[in-house]
Amino acid sequence: MTSSDTTSPAVLERLQQRSADPNRRILFTGATIVTMDAGLGVLHGADLLVEGDTITAIGTGLDRDGAVVVDAAGTILTPGFVDTHRHAWETQLRRIMPDVDDLGAYVMSTLAGYATVYRPHDMYVGTKLAALTAIDSGITTMLDFSHNSRTPEHSDAAVQALIDTGIRGVHASMGPHFGDWDKQWPGDLARLKDTYFASDDQLLTLRLAALATDEIAGPALAYGPELARTAKDLGIGVSVDAVFGASSSTAVLNWAKHGLLGPDLTLIHATGLTRAAWKAIGASGTTIALAPTSDAQIGLETAIPAIDEALAVGVRPGLSIDVEVALVSDIFTQMRALHAIQRMRAVNAVHGTDEQPSRITTHDVLDFATLQGARTNGLADVTGSLTPGKKADLLVIQAEDLNNMPLNDAVGTVVLGSDARNISAVLINGTPRKWNGQVLDVALPALRAEVHASRAYVLNTPAV
Repeated sequence: MTSSDTTSPAVLERLQQRSADPNRRILFTGATIVTMDAGLGVLHGADLLVEGDTITAIGTGLDRDGAVVVDAAGTILTPGFVDTHRHAWETQLRRIMPDVDDLGAYVMSTLAGYATVYRPHDMYVGTKLAALTAIDSGITTMLDFSHNSRTPEHSDAAVQALIDTGIRGVHASMGPHFGDWDKQWPGDLARLKDTYFASDDQLLTLRLAALATDEIAGPALAYGPELARTAKDLGIGVSVDAVFGASSSTAVLNWAKHGLLGPDLTLIHATGLTRAAWKAIGASGTTIALAPTSDAQIGLETAIPAIDEALAVGVRPGLSIDVEVALVSDIFTQMRALHAIQRMRAVNAVHGTDEQPSRITTHDVLDFATLQGARTNGLADVTGSLTPGKKADLLVIQAEDLNNMPLNDAVGTVVLGSDARNISAVLINGTPRKWNGQVLDVALPALRAEVHASRAYVLNTPAV
């Protein structure tokens, strides 16, 4: 096995010594670079230059003058993964119901139960743990569908957690489903934007979060003309969860009728929708966030991730984690689950005939996990591919580790061979957030104590 300079504390020390320099140059040399940029493709034995927070060049023999040089031989450089939908506040309840097989059971235990006792501090702890875990597994952008905004302070705590971890965070704010709350949402979005999202050139972005229909929590949280107007007035995108089945199909067609579909709208799950609804989605450029393990494991609507339906109307979706109370934390699993499920269905559909199955590839699912995820989150111009001019959100994956060597196909190795242990370094906006396999600036004993104390409070306080 070989190692690169991303395992070297000395290189990290040099990078940190120059962290305050806005023109700091980092040159990764000799890597296999999976750019996910159609014009660049996969480059072998290549260099990548980061200046400040931006990728400025990719090629061979790049100028080393003034740069901290990182020997990346034996590694794969990829864009950071993008999570398009995660309920981060729940993270201290990880795998508390691993075999849940009904959406209603999740709703009643978590949203009608645990959620009602959350303090702002618990929002902070859960969101912080989710973001740090995301970074550890190579997720550089995470959309936090924060649907427990009981007070302005709850929202502030969730946003602060994203700030403190250094992740490229998308705070999608929604009021809670059940229990007492201040009814400050969606009016509080204007305050949030002014307080935390005033600049277009920053790590954080803001979205409005909503539900597809009024079936679960009533009409106040359901997407429609009023919430669409709020988002438009604020100049922010919208993410809509619980898009399932016949009732959501009717809602989609109603949104289409009123001009409420479009690229700034993301529909999450989109499971069991009618052909007419999908036609409207495709025609409008509306984006889709799939949650492959959520649909299949919990059994949401048809329990089949809607990848074929999306591709049939020209939509290339992003991928997401959803709820850690029952599901995994990483995008590697989402890519593999979707890759296997779709290919199984494709072959099964033509079994016994002369037809050829239409199967997705490892490149497809990596595209969904990176560039398409960025597009779904409204950040395709910022991140999602290793393209000069985009922000330096990237992963260094050890290709010669025991479970990956020898390197034959770089995309296949990332999608089917790698996991968090192979990620030696993570850069977000040009700043190292993981190095030598360790997430930086985390006092693990203190974090562990904080997480355990928050969990104990939530589990031992009666629902209100």
